[in-house]
Amino acid sequence: MMLVFNASSEGYFILVGFSNWPYLEVVFFVVILIFYLMTLVGSLLIIILSYLDSHLHTPLYFFLSNLSFLDLCYTTSSIPQLLDNLWGLEKTISYAGCMVQLYFVLTLGTTECVLLMVMSYDRYAAVCRPLHYTVLMHPRFCRLLAVASWVSGFTTSALNSSFTFWVPLCGHRQVDHFFCEVPALFTHANKLTLMITSSIFVLLLLTPIFTSYGAIVQAVLRMQLTAGLRKVFGTCGAHLMVVSLFFFLAMCMYLQPPSGNSRDQSKFIVLFYTVVTPSLNPLIYTLRNKDVRGPMKRLMGWE
Repeated sequence: MMLVFNASSEGYFILVGFSNWPYLEVVFFVVILIFYLMTLVGSLLIIILSYLDSHLHTPLYFFLSNLSFLDLCYTTSSIPQLLDNLWGLEKTISYAGCMVQLYFVLTLGTTECVLLMVMSYDRYAAVCRPLHYTVLMHPRFCRLLAVASWVSGFTTSALNSSFTFWVPLCGHRQVDHFFCEVPALFTHANKLTLMITSSIFVLLLLTPIFTSYGAIVQAVLRMQLTAGLRKVFGTCGAHLMVVSLFFFLAMCMYLQPPSGNSRDQSKFIVLFYTVVTPSLNPLIYTLRNKDVRGPMKRLMGWE
């Protein structure tokens, strides 16, 4: 898959970003900064709670702490540079910086997709195979799944972005986006290739996710105890909300045809799943799950 870059011999890109609305850049800066701080605080809180509270030393919260760390890295790979461009006059990024950003955005996004699939299997094992759960989700196996998620992200990203290092710096320097995001750097022909390969990748991930939740729904329908139903909906419902939000927005961006969404629409879609979605993940899990709310209150001294 070949990328055609718009760069000049100076070796940097001009990120157009939100230059069409210069009067809104201050508003964008404040809103994005608030969501970024929410992501930092919420994700760090989940990681700390999962480490300190012995009741949270379970596969679910092991994967949740991995997801929180992913959100921290994912937002940090793009938002600080976006804030700098919104605040400053020079909206540029070096060629090397663009390559690094592209690689890590791809890596962390892919890793999150795989990790969400792994978490759906964990929920399936917990609900549908409760008597065998400790065997199926042994700590060593959980660590192996987490490592596999990260390795798959780094490997897939390396394959998809390796061609960018072979492209000479020539032509126009403007990138009509606010960071080095894949669709903004593809040519029209390669966008079709991106749509096809992304469709295959998403299908491979969504199939086991839907299979897992189909089995969970069947198991829930057979349950009689109200307490059991509440616990299932508390954990599985939160994860399903995160999966739905992440994959829906990613598909809106990566599975669109070459003549799909306008550039401005694409920017706001990317802005939502890059800035807003990671900040919502901690809220979704903590507000819907009393297992997290209790330790959080004790940590804050509210109990």
